[in-house]
Amino acid sequence: MLRSNKILKAEEENENSNLKNIVESLSEKNSLLENELSTARKNSDDTMEKLKDVEGKCTRLQQNLDKLQEKLTNLENENHVLRQKAFSITPKPLPEKFANSTGLTNSEQKRTFETPPPTKYPSPIQHSTGSRRARLPVERHEGNHEILLSCIKENLGFKDGKPVAACIIYRCLLHWRAFESERTAIFDHVIEAINDVLKAKEADGRLPYWLSNTSALLCLLQKNLRSNGFFGTPSRRSAGGLGGKLAQLAGRGDTAQVDARYPAILFKQQLTACVEKIFGQLRDNLKKEISPLLSLCIQAPKSTRPGKAPKAPGVSAQQPSNSHWDNIVSFLNLLMDTLRENHVPSFFIRKLITQLFSFVNIQLFNSLLLRRECCTFSNGEYVKAGLSLLEKWITDVSEEFAGTSWHELNYIRQAVGFLVIHQKRKKTLEEISQDLCPSLSLRQIYRICSMYWDDKYNTQGISNEVVAAMREMVNKDTQNLASNSFLLDDDLSIPFSTEDLSIAIPAIDYADVELPESLHHYPSAQFLLTAS
Repeated sequence: MLRSNKILKAEEENENSNLKNIVESLSEKNSLLENELSTARKNSDDTMEKLKDVEGKCTRLQQNLDKLQEKLTNLENENHVLRQKAFSITPKPLPEKFANSTGLTNSEQKRTFETPPPTKYPSPIQHSTGSRRARLPVERHEGNHEILLSCIKENLGFKDGKPVAACIIYRCLLHWRAFESERTAIFDHVIEAINDVLKAKEADGRLPYWLSNTSALLCLLQKNLRSNGFFGTPSRRSAGGLGGKLAQLAGRGDTAQVDARYPAILFKQQLTACVEKIFGQLRDNLKKEISPLLSLCIQAPKSTRPGKAPKAPGVSAQQPSNSHWDNIVSFLNLLMDTLRENHVPSFFIRKLITQLFSFVNIQLFNSLLLRRECCTFSNGEYVKAGLSLLEKWITDVSEEFAGTSWHELNYIRQAVGFLVIHQKRKKTLEEISQDLCPSLSLRQIYRICSMYWDDKYNTQGISNEVVAAMREMVNKDTQNLASNSFLLDDDLSIPFSTEDLSIAIPAIDYADVELPESLHHYPSAQFLLTAS
């Protein structure tokens, strides 16, 4: 019995010893895990501190970037306003005591274009020896401005698609070192002469010619002059922000050959405003000319409208005459011929045609929503047939000249497409708003649905349930909308910047343009004859 107790006691001691060993082992492992956890926590704290530092730096960088973008936007807006003022302000003579200090005569002061200097450019240094040397070549030729005025007043035409007047003017300014002068009135004479030509009675007919010449001269300045980082005209803010703008400027490459001084910088701003003015004037004239034609195209002629007796679906009807739409196509053909004859760059043609078709879309769509007699089945067929003629015209002239013109007609195309579909009563609100008229707002769709009537087959329109649902949604949206108008607004913006022109319009080789015979008698033109 004692022996048995000893054996049990020995086993218990062995078991206790093993348990102690296990506990000690677990304690050691736990200690190691605690050390690792402590190290991990320390590393995590260090990482969080680093992340906070990086986050703070990113926040500061983003704030700096926002400030730079804001400053850039302000500079762009300021210089755009100054450019417009520089073009539109009337000449104003300075008092005699100031005129004497500038070294210009009273007659020169009267001709000088008074332009407020942009704040981003430094004022020219007036009393250095280098300034006097820079002025001498131009002062020597300030009495020979007649050749420039003749280039502007006469229609010198084109050589190999290049505007002769722009090339001659640029060569004269380059030869006389006008771009390097810190004080000269020659640029003001050029701008004033262009303004005078644009104010003449026959100016409207010469707008395409002057769009070619002024844009060519502007591109020559943009591509061939430099001013140590100060030369350039602000463009409209792009979606890429400051980073995209810097990348664009960095990738453009520096092909400048002449150092441009302050007057040349100002001249480029005035010329940019001139190009924008000519483009806007040409576009507005086209809108005025096409408006009477459009007013005849929104509604089918009475002689072609169906009678009061309803016609069964499937019965063929005589197609309405498209003579009014043919007049639109003839107008577009004449416009395209005129632009090509004046060698207007395709870049400008695309912009003009696109904005003109946007105007066509606005006029037709707004008329449709304002006149119930236009929201009929037969009238939808008439307008749709006319739009097919415009589609064919766009295809014929190609995307190079028409651009996205067909897309600009989306509103009237979708509205007319809705007028001519059958079984409107089976259409749901989702099908109408998402499939048939995705570009139209709910308010515009409701307007069309509430005005529509079938004058051809005498069928019913959209179901009362769908109309009621639209009415309820429109009434709710009315409280949140700043404007309840369902009409489209005309786009009066200038759809390009100086950088756009520089990239889109190819470089012009001005050196091989010969002097026209009508200018051979000018003494200041002899260098052109010698060079050629």
